[in-house]
Amino acid sequence: MLDQRLNAFRPDLADVRLREVVRAERYVSAETARIDVGKAPLRPKPEADTSIDTELLYGETVDLFERDRGWAWVQSRVDSYVGYVEESALGPGAGEITHTVSALRTYIYPEPDLKSSPLSLISMNAKLSATETISDGFIALHDGGWVFKRHVAPFGSFDADHCAVAMRFLGTPYLWGGRSSLGLDCSALVQMSLMRCGIDIPRDSDMQENMIGREAIFEPDLSDVRRGDIIYWKGHCGIWIDQATFIHANATDMAVAVQPLKRILHYLSVSTGDNDPRVRRPR
Repeated sequence: MLDQRLNAFRPDLADVRLREVVRAERYVSAETARIDVGKAPLRPKPEADTSIDTELLYGETVDLFERDRGWAWVQSRVDSYVGYVEESALGPGAGEITHTVSALRTYIYPEPDLKSSPLSLISMNAKLSATETISDGFIALHDGGWVFKRHVAPFGSFDADHCAVAMRFLGTPYLWGGRSSLGLDCSALVQMSLMRCGIDIPRDSDMQENMIGREAIFEPDLSDVRRGDIIYWKGHCGIWIDQATFIHANATDMAVAVQPLKRILHYLSVSTGDNDPRVRRPR
């Protein structure tokens, strides 16, 4: 069966590309739209009090299948996640994506003046369409607004070390479904860190465990674990830095934190009963 998190289909409506795969009352071709706010919660139902599955970041492109009573049913082109977002979070997007936010977070200003009142706060991996206009260290955006040039990188330019990227999120609050520098969960920390290094992976931990990089051996004495390995348990994951440093977004600290991996192994063994952690090696 198709994973409904990654395929746009309902009994009444489906992506036309799934016509030969699923049954639906109606099939539609998607419109193209972009996220026009700093971050937009993506929900499994078109209801504001429904839990968040994930978040879409500023400038990310989505396929838009339906607009209905202030909600839009969309699929992210970044990681294929499907869900409902408030229609007000969408815009047509102007210009080709030229830059990505490389800082943990930054502001969009109405003019190239740090004293001006910011229009929006955007996070790492947000996508921008910039003009060639530069003023006082700021670059102009096609959609309007200015961003500090040293906080962005040319689209397709990446960091080299996803461990170093992950460490920049230390102290970020834990947020179920979150995917930004203001709050994120365990699999989003892994996804955002690798994305900044040019490695695109799925959103949820069960998807990542089956698809990211290659499987590596996990010896009880940790002798085969390498810097940057991603370790998975049922419903949890994190990045191994060294013997004393395993970084993960977790609900115990309610933040991105580091602990020795052996302590985490014991805790998760007791709390989840999962004594068989799996290791994936991105590179």
